Amino acid sequence: MKIIVPMAGRGSRLRPHTLTVPKPLIPVAGQPIVHRLVKDIVKVLDQPIEEIAFILGDPAFFGDDVVDSLKKLASNLGAKASIYRQDQPLGTGHAIMCAKESLTGPAVIAYADTLIRADFNLDPTADAVIWVKQVDQPEAYGVVKLNAQEEIIELVEKPQDFVSDLAVIGIYYFKDVGVLKQELQHVLDNNIINGGEYQINDGIKGMMAKGKIFKTGEVAEWMDCGNKAVTVETNTRMLGFLNADGDEDMVASSVKLENATIIEPCYIGENVVLKNTTIGPNVSIGNHCNITDSTIKNSLIQTHATIKNANFDEAMIGNHVQYDGKYKKVSIGDYSVLE
Repeated sequence: MKIIVPMAGRGSRLRPHTLTVPKPLIPVAGQPIVHRLVKDIVKVLDQPIEEIAFILGDPAFFGDDVVDSLKKLASNLGAKASIYRQDQPLGTGHAIMCAKESLTGPAVIAYADTLIRADFNLDPTADAVIWVKQVDQPEAYGVVKLNAQEEIIELVEKPQDFVSDLAVIGIYYFKDVGVLKQELQHVLDNNIINGGEYQINDGIKGMMAKGKIFKTGEVAEWMDCGNKAVTVETNTRMLGFLNADGDEDMVASSVKLENATIIEPCYIGENVVLKNTTIGPNVSIGNHCNITDSTIKNSLIQTHATIKNANFDEAMIGNHVQYDGKYKKVSIGDYSVLE
Protein backbone atom coordinates (compact mmCIF):
# COMPACT_ATOMS: atom_id res chain seq x y z
CA MET A 1 0.00 0.00 0.00
CA LYS A 2 1.11 3.55 -0.77
CA ILE A 3 -0.05 6.90 0.54
CA ILE A 4 0.04 9.93 -1.78
CA VAL A 5 -0.10 13.31 -0.02
CA PRO A 6 -0.49 16.50 -2.10
CA MET A 7 0.48 19.43 0.13
CA ALA A 8 1.75 22.14 -2.21
CA GLY A 9 -0.78 24.84 -1.30
CA ARG A 10 0.27 27.67 1.02
CA GLY A 11 -3.11 28.18 2.72
CA SER A 12 -4.15 31.79 2.14
CA ARG A 13 -7.16 31.50 4.50
CA LEU A 14 -4.81 30.85 7.42
CA ARG A 15 -2.75 33.99 7.00
CA PRO A 16 -0.67 35.33 8.66
CA HIS A 17 0.36 31.92 10.03
CA THR A 18 0.96 30.44 6.57
CA LEU A 19 3.13 33.30 5.37
CA THR A 20 6.09 31.54 7.00
CA VAL A 21 4.85 28.01 7.71
CA PRO A 22 3.10 25.77 5.11
CA LYS A 23 -0.44 25.03 6.21
CA PRO A 24 0.10 21.24 6.44
CA LEU A 25 2.85 21.93 8.99
CA ILE A 26 0.71 24.09 11.30
CA PRO A 27 0.59 22.10 14.57
CA VAL A 28 -2.68 20.78 15.93
CA ALA A 29 -2.58 19.19 19.40
CA GLY A 30 1.20 19.37 19.27
CA GLN A 31 1.88 17.79 15.87
CA PRO A 32 1.80 19.16 12.32
CA ILE A 33 -1.48 18.55 10.52
CA VAL A 34 0.14 16.36 7.85
CA HIS A 35 1.93 14.25 10.48
CA ARG A 36 -1.31 13.57 12.36
CA LEU A 37 -3.20 12.82 9.13
CA VAL A 38 -0.63 10.33 7.82
CA LYS A 39 -0.27 8.60 11.19
CA ASP A 40 -4.04 8.24 11.51
CA ILE A 41 -4.34 6.80 7.99
CA VAL A 42 -1.56 4.29 8.67
CA LYS A 43 -3.22 3.32 11.95
CA VAL A 44 -6.66 2.69 10.48
CA LEU A 45 -5.41 0.95 7.33
CA ASP A 46 -3.68 -1.59 9.59
CA GLN A 47 -1.45 -2.94 6.81
CA PRO A 48 2.15 -2.38 5.76
CA ILE A 49 2.85 0.93 3.99
CA GLU A 50 5.71 0.65 1.54
CA GLU A 51 5.88 4.27 0.37
CA ILE A 52 4.58 7.70 1.29
CA ALA A 53 4.83 10.22 -1.55
CA PHE A 54 4.65 13.91 -0.63
CA ILE A 55 3.97 16.53 -3.32
CA LEU A 56 5.45 19.86 -2.20
CA GLY A 57 5.42 23.35 -3.64
CA ASP A 58 8.13 25.98 -4.02
CA PRO A 59 11.43 24.86 -2.41
CA ALA A 60 11.82 28.38 -1.03
CA PHE A 61 8.74 27.71 1.11
CA PHE A 62 8.84 23.93 1.46
CA GLY A 63 12.56 23.81 2.21
CA ASP A 64 15.05 21.23 3.40
CA ASP A 65 13.68 21.31 6.95
CA VAL A 66 10.24 20.33 5.64
CA VAL A 67 11.70 17.55 3.50
CA ASP A 68 13.72 16.22 6.44
CA SER A 69 10.67 16.17 8.72
CA LEU A 70 8.61 14.27 6.14
CA LYS A 71 11.37 11.74 5.50
CA LYS A 72 11.62 11.15 9.25
CA LEU A 73 7.84 10.76 9.50
CA ALA A 74 7.80 8.09 6.76
CA SER A 75 10.81 6.29 8.22
CA ASN A 76 9.19 6.13 11.66
CA LEU A 77 6.17 4.50 10.00
CA GLY A 78 8.35 1.91 8.24
CA ALA A 79 7.88 3.42 4.79
CA LYS A 80 10.02 4.94 2.06
CA ALA A 81 9.55 8.67 1.55
CA SER A 82 9.33 10.05 -1.98
CA ILE A 83 9.45 13.82 -2.46
CA TYR A 84 7.97 15.49 -5.54
CA ARG A 85 7.48 19.13 -6.48
CA GLN A 86 4.50 20.90 -8.02
CA ASP A 87 6.11 23.97 -9.56
CA GLN A 88 2.81 25.63 -10.52
CA PRO A 89 -0.55 25.68 -8.66
CA LEU A 90 -2.49 23.95 -11.42
CA GLY A 91 -4.94 21.93 -9.36
CA THR A 92 -5.43 18.64 -7.59
CA GLY A 93 -5.16 16.46 -10.68
CA HIS A 94 -1.94 18.17 -11.71
CA ALA A 95 -0.49 17.79 -8.19
CA ILE A 96 -1.13 14.05 -8.18
CA MET A 97 0.48 13.66 -11.59
CA CYS A 98 3.63 15.33 -10.28
CA ALA A 99 4.11 12.04 -8.39
CA LYS A 100 3.37 9.86 -11.42
CA GLU A 101 6.43 7.63 -10.81
CA SER A 102 4.75 6.50 -7.57
CA LEU A 103 1.27 5.99 -9.05
CA THR A 104 1.21 2.19 -9.18
CA GLY A 105 -0.65 -0.45 -7.20
CA PRO A 106 -3.04 0.13 -4.30
CA ALA A 107 -2.86 3.61 -2.82
CA VAL A 108 -4.61 6.11 -0.61
CA ILE A 109 -4.59 9.75 -1.74
CA ALA A 110 -5.13 12.25 1.08
CA TYR A 111 -5.06 16.04 1.02
CA ALA A 112 -3.10 17.45 3.92
CA ASP A 113 -5.50 20.10 5.23
CA THR A 114 -7.92 17.88 7.12
CA LEU A 115 -7.93 15.49 10.06
CA ILE A 116 -10.16 12.47 10.60
CA ARG A 117 -11.29 9.79 12.99
CA ALA A 118 -12.34 6.77 11.00
CA ASP A 119 -12.36 3.02 10.48
CA PHE A 120 -11.08 2.25 6.96
CA ASN A 121 -12.84 -0.94 5.93
CA LEU A 122 -11.84 -1.28 2.28
CA ASP A 123 -14.64 -2.85 0.22
CA PRO A 124 -13.05 -5.68 -1.81
CA THR A 125 -15.70 -5.32 -4.53
CA ALA A 126 -14.79 -1.68 -5.20
CA ASP A 127 -12.21 -0.36 -7.63
CA ALA A 128 -12.03 2.78 -5.51
CA VAL A 129 -13.39 4.27 -2.30
CA ILE A 130 -14.15 7.94 -1.66
CA TRP A 131 -14.47 8.89 1.98
CA VAL A 132 -17.39 11.13 2.84
CA LYS A 133 -19.04 12.77 5.84
CA GLN A 134 -22.72 13.51 6.27
CA VAL A 135 -23.16 17.29 6.48
CA ASP A 136 -25.98 19.70 7.25
CA GLN A 137 -25.37 22.08 4.33
CA PRO A 138 -24.43 19.96 1.30
CA GLU A 139 -24.76 22.94 -1.03
CA ALA A 140 -21.47 24.22 0.41
CA TYR A 141 -19.51 21.05 -0.51
CA GLY A 142 -18.71 18.64 -3.26
CA VAL A 143 -21.01 15.64 -2.75
CA VAL A 144 -21.46 12.14 -4.14
CA LYS A 145 -24.57 10.80 -5.89
CA LEU A 146 -25.36 7.12 -5.30
CA ASN A 147 -27.36 4.53 -7.22
CA ALA A 148 -29.61 1.85 -5.72
CA GLN A 149 -26.57 -0.37 -5.10
CA GLU A 150 -24.98 2.46 -3.08
CA GLU A 151 -22.28 2.90 -5.69
CA ILE A 152 -21.04 6.39 -6.52
CA ILE A 153 -22.22 7.36 -9.97
CA GLU A 154 -21.56 11.10 -9.96
CA LEU A 155 -19.57 13.82 -8.22
CA VAL A 156 -21.45 17.10 -7.90
CA GLU A 157 -19.76 20.32 -6.79
CA LYS A 158 -21.84 22.56 -4.47
CA PRO A 159 -25.28 21.46 -5.73
CA GLN A 160 -28.03 24.06 -5.47
CA ASP A 161 -30.67 21.32 -5.67
CA PHE A 162 -30.38 18.40 -3.25
CA VAL A 163 -28.29 15.50 -4.56
CA SER A 164 -27.08 13.97 -1.29
CA ASP A 165 -25.72 15.08 2.06
CA LEU A 166 -22.49 13.05 1.77
CA ALA A 167 -19.61 15.48 1.33
CA VAL A 168 -16.27 14.47 -0.17
CA ILE A 169 -13.54 15.05 2.43
CA GLY A 170 -10.44 14.64 0.23
CA ILE A 171 -9.34 11.06 1.03
CA TYR A 172 -9.51 8.36 -1.65
CA TYR A 173 -8.50 4.71 -2.05
CA PHE A 174 -7.67 3.16 -5.42
CA LYS A 175 -7.21 -0.57 -5.84
CA ASP A 176 -4.83 0.32 -8.67
CA VAL A 177 -3.92 4.01 -8.68
CA GLY A 178 -2.33 3.46 -12.08
CA VAL A 179 -5.84 3.54 -13.58
CA LEU A 180 -6.36 7.03 -12.13
CA LYS A 181 -2.96 7.98 -13.52
CA GLN A 182 -4.09 7.02 -17.04
CA GLU A 183 -7.26 9.09 -16.75
CA LEU A 184 -5.42 12.10 -15.33
CA GLN A 185 -2.91 11.89 -18.15
CA HIS A 186 -5.88 12.11 -20.53
CA VAL A 187 -7.08 15.19 -18.59
CA LEU A 188 -3.68 16.87 -18.97
CA ASP A 189 -3.17 15.87 -22.61
CA ASN A 190 -6.60 17.20 -23.57
CA ASN A 191 -6.39 20.32 -21.42
CA ILE A 192 -9.57 19.47 -19.51
CA ILE A 193 -9.85 22.33 -17.02
CA ASN A 194 -12.47 23.14 -14.40
CA GLY A 195 -12.24 26.20 -12.22
CA GLY A 196 -9.03 27.14 -13.98
CA GLU A 197 -7.28 23.95 -12.83
CA TYR A 198 -6.79 20.26 -13.59
CA GLN A 199 -9.01 18.38 -11.13
CA ILE A 200 -8.85 14.89 -9.66
CA ASN A 201 -12.62 14.69 -10.20
CA ASP A 202 -12.17 14.66 -13.97
CA GLY A 203 -9.88 11.64 -13.67
CA ILE A 204 -12.42 9.93 -11.41
CA LYS A 205 -15.23 10.70 -13.87
CA GLY A 206 -13.16 9.06 -16.59
CA MET A 207 -12.84 5.93 -14.46
CA MET A 208 -16.59 5.89 -13.81
CA ALA A 209 -17.31 6.25 -17.51
CA LYS A 210 -15.29 3.07 -18.08
CA GLY A 211 -17.31 1.12 -15.54
CA LYS A 212 -15.05 1.26 -12.51
CA ILE A 213 -16.95 0.75 -9.26
CA PHE A 214 -16.71 3.47 -6.62
CA LYS A 215 -18.01 3.00 -3.09
CA THR A 216 -18.20 5.34 -0.11
CA GLY A 217 -16.35 5.11 3.15
CA GLU A 218 -17.74 7.20 5.98
CA VAL A 219 -15.64 8.86 8.67
CA ALA A 220 -16.82 9.33 12.23
CA GLU A 221 -15.16 12.73 12.52
CA TRP A 222 -13.95 15.19 9.88
CA MET A 223 -11.97 18.15 11.17
CA ASP A 224 -11.07 20.97 8.82
CA CYS A 225 -8.06 23.27 9.15
CA GLY A 226 -9.11 25.79 6.52
CA ASN A 227 -9.00 28.99 8.55
CA LYS A 228 -8.15 30.24 12.02
CA ALA A 229 -11.55 29.63 13.62
CA VAL A 230 -11.97 26.05 12.41
CA THR A 231 -8.31 25.23 13.13
CA VAL A 232 -8.75 26.31 16.75
CA GLU A 233 -11.95 24.24 16.89
CA THR A 234 -10.12 21.25 15.37
CA ASN A 235 -7.36 21.63 17.96
CA THR A 236 -10.01 21.49 20.71
CA ARG A 237 -11.67 18.39 19.26
CA MET A 238 -8.38 16.59 18.70
CA LEU A 239 -7.24 17.29 22.27
CA GLY A 240 -10.48 15.73 23.49
CA PHE A 241 -9.94 12.60 21.39
CA LEU A 242 -6.31 12.23 22.48
CA ASN A 243 -7.20 12.72 26.12
CA ALA A 244 -9.91 10.05 25.86
CA ASP A 245 -7.55 7.66 24.03
CA GLY A 246 -4.86 8.09 26.66
CA ASP A 247 -2.10 6.91 24.31
CA GLU A 248 -0.10 10.13 24.02
CA ASP A 249 1.81 12.08 26.66
CA MET A 250 -0.01 15.38 26.61
CA VAL A 251 2.23 17.39 28.96
CA ALA A 252 6.01 17.14 28.62
CA SER A 253 7.99 16.21 31.72
CA SER A 254 10.21 19.28 31.18
CA VAL A 255 7.32 21.74 31.71
CA LYS A 256 8.07 24.09 34.62
CA LEU A 257 5.16 25.33 36.74
CA GLU A 258 5.33 28.22 39.21
CA ASN A 259 1.97 29.05 40.74
CA ALA A 260 0.35 27.73 37.57
CA THR A 261 -2.65 25.53 36.84
CA ILE A 262 -3.32 23.25 33.85
CA ILE A 263 -6.96 22.39 33.15
CA GLU A 264 -7.18 19.31 30.90
CA PRO A 265 -7.23 18.54 28.08
CA CYS A 266 -4.09 20.40 27.02
CA TYR A 267 -0.98 19.68 25.02
CA ILE A 268 2.14 21.37 26.39
CA GLY A 269 5.48 20.84 24.68
CA GLU A 270 9.08 20.62 25.84
CA ASN A 271 10.75 23.28 27.97
CA VAL A 272 7.64 25.39 28.50
CA VAL A 273 7.59 27.72 31.52
CA LEU A 274 4.25 28.71 33.07
CA LYS A 275 4.24 31.30 35.86
CA ASN A 276 1.22 32.80 37.62
CA THR A 277 -0.87 31.39 34.82
CA THR A 278 -3.91 29.23 34.16
CA ILE A 279 -3.85 27.15 30.99
CA GLY A 280 -6.86 25.29 29.63
CA PRO A 281 -9.03 23.68 28.84
CA ASN A 282 -8.33 22.95 25.16
CA VAL A 283 -4.95 24.65 24.75
CA SER A 284 -1.93 23.51 22.72
CA ILE A 285 1.44 25.11 23.49
CA GLY A 286 4.53 24.34 21.43
CA ASN A 287 8.10 23.87 22.62
CA HIS A 288 10.13 26.59 24.36
CA CYS A 289 7.29 28.96 25.26
CA ASN A 290 7.30 31.21 28.31
CA ILE A 291 3.91 32.35 29.61
CA THR A 292 3.49 34.66 32.62
CA ASP A 293 0.53 36.30 34.39
CA SER A 294 -1.97 34.96 31.87
CA THR A 295 -5.20 33.04 31.46
CA ILE A 296 -5.46 31.06 28.22
CA LYS A 297 -8.19 28.68 27.06
CA ASN A 298 -9.40 27.18 23.78
CA SER A 299 -6.25 28.35 21.99
CA LEU A 300 -3.32 27.21 19.90
CA ILE A 301 0.17 28.60 20.50
CA GLN A 302 3.14 27.52 18.41
CA THR A 303 6.81 27.50 19.47
CA HIS A 304 9.22 29.96 21.14
CA ALA A 305 6.47 32.40 22.15
CA THR A 306 6.84 34.79 25.09
CA ILE A 307 3.45 35.85 26.43
CA LYS A 308 2.66 38.11 29.37
CA ASN A 309 -0.53 39.61 30.78
CA ALA A 310 -2.74 37.78 28.29
CA ASN A 311 -6.37 36.80 28.57
CA PHE A 312 -6.85 34.58 25.50
CA ASP A 313 -9.87 32.61 24.35
CA GLU A 314 -9.99 31.08 20.84
CA ALA A 315 -6.60 32.57 20.00
CA MET A 316 -4.04 31.30 17.48
CA ILE A 317 -0.47 32.48 18.07
CA GLY A 318 2.48 31.81 15.76
CA ASN A 319 6.15 31.04 16.32
CA HIS A 320 8.56 33.45 18.05
CA VAL A 321 5.75 35.81 19.04
CA GLN A 322 6.30 38.33 21.81
CA TYR A 323 3.07 39.51 23.39
CA ASP A 324 2.38 41.65 26.43
CA GLY A 325 -1.13 42.86 27.15
CA LYS A 326 0.41 46.02 28.62
CA TYR A 327 2.41 47.00 25.51
CA LYS A 328 1.83 50.54 24.25
CA LYS A 329 4.22 50.33 21.28
CA VAL A 330 3.49 47.52 18.84
CA SER A 331 4.65 46.28 15.44
CA ILE A 332 2.07 44.12 13.65
CA GLY A 333 2.65 42.60 10.22
CA ASP A 334 0.44 42.04 7.19
CA TYR A 335 -2.76 39.96 7.57
CA SER A 336 -2.68 40.01 11.38
CA VAL A 337 -6.06 40.07 13.12
CA LEU A 338 -6.75 41.47 16.59
CA GLU A 339 -10.27 41.06 17.93
